Amino acid sequence: MRANILALIGKVVVIVFIIAASIFTLSPILLAVLNSLKTNGEIYTNILSLPEKIQWNNYIDVFQKTNYLRSLLNTFLLVLMSVSGIVFAASLAGYKLARTKTKLSGLFFGLFVMSMLIPFHSIMIGLVRVTHDLHVQGSLWGLAIVYVGIGSPMAIFLYHGFTKNIPKEIEEAALIDGCNEFQLYYKVVFPILRPITATIVILNALWIWNDFLLPLLMISDKNRYTLLLSTKMLFGQYTSDWSQILAILIMALLPIVIVYIFLQKHIVKGISDGAIK
Repeated sequence: MRANILALIGKVVVIVFIIAASIFTLSPILLAVLNSLKTNGEIYTNILSLPEKIQWNNYIDVFQKTNYLRSLLNTFLLVLMSVSGIVFAASLAGYKLARTKTKLSGLFFGLFVMSMLIPFHSIMIGLVRVTHDLHVQGSLWGLAIVYVGIGSPMAIFLYHGFTKNIPKEIEEAALIDGCNEFQLYYKVVFPILRPITATIVILNALWIWNDFLLPLLMISDKNRYTLLLSTKMLFGQYTSDWSQILAILIMALLPIVIVYIFLQKHIVKGISDGAIK
């Protein structure tokens, strides 16, 4: 009897802790939604109060001011180009490095892993100068190349670890059946890499969609602004309308949050499959 009571108390404590942690985690988003429906004066008066009158005009105004549809399209194209490049380059490199047992391949893999330890802020100024000299600054495809370069080391590390656990007999059988090197990768190996590929796609898409610093450094043309970068147009020299800024932030986060909700199972599946293999 006493054991049942202790078990019940333990379950209640865990549930209360989970609810409290959830509220703490979601509170910034809830506050942002709440204050995006207020006037700017109400935000300065009391950030925690309910809006006296719901201001839906905040969303309508920022939709027009920031050219939301164009920014949404720019962000989508940027994510598509960047993630495609990361998956293509990293899967090929990770697979080849895992299957090539030489000192040179080990050196290259070590360099990729070491590059993950370099803080972005330490290369930021040099990166801007290099992109300027290569005449890729200011374009979405140039920004996508930078994302591929920064995102590939982690992806190569994941693909390398996943590939090492694929039985070589599968590849040997494909070679006997007449596959060349590229057919072996494209038709046999890459489909097996699908779980880790889904994880890499989702994590990099979330990172690129929500990034503000790199687009700020690379893009100056308002017609090429991403969703988060378009918030810069709402900041004035002497004052800023925080109700509209919060509104565009909510509108920027909403698409990727919806995608994440539907695809989050693939992240868990990719991690668990990788651990099992």
